[in-house]
Amino acid sequence: MRREMLHELHYITHFDNMISIYRNGILSHNQARSIPHNSVASEIIQDRRKSKSIPSGGLLHDYVNLYIHGRNPMLFKLRDKFGYKNLCILSISPDVLDEPGVFIANCNAASDYAIFRLAPNGLDIVDEELVFAKYWTHVDYAEYCRRVSIKCAEVLVPDCVDAKFISSANVSCTESKIQLEDIMRNGGANINVVVDRELFFG
Repeated sequence: MRREMLHELHYITHFDNMISIYRNGILSHNQARSIPHNSVASEIIQDRRKSKSIPSGGLLHDYVNLYIHGRNPMLFKLRDKFGYKNLCILSISPDVLDEPGVFIANCNAASDYAIFRLAPNGLDIVDEELVFAKYWTHVDYAEYCRRVSIKCAEVLVPDCVDAKFISSANVSCTESKIQLEDIMRNGGANINVVVDRELFFG
């Protein structure tokens, strides 16, 4: 993947976390443990991530995981668990790639087959075509599994992503837009909320 093709990164979160994110930034799993929040993460996947480390880096739970493309299998699974009404996908500036200690994972970082490289040059290991593919289905099961993992390629940022890198919050419908704007306004915060049905498989 070329840097100029990456216009934004994505972070999936629940509306309940938005005021905290606005004030504190997006925190890594370990940094967020002391702050009340509503996690949308799979407990099974988190169990796999908690003991995995990045070669020449830290534990995965010490990093904020941003998706290169949020329209991915993880978001699809959240439809059954939460629905999309109270979820948003934050658009994050790719300038975060220039922060110290940021890594790229060519697929889901919890995968046994994940490859890690320092950003921003590490984008070279990302399969742009498969990451931005509309779907990840395939008749061959092994290839399907490979595509599922690649679709969840990540950017891993140490400890925290400062709120200054957030450009907007994408939601699935007008009702959610009104709800999130009310939450932010009542919390003394401000963010551009955008309805993007396509991002939410609409």
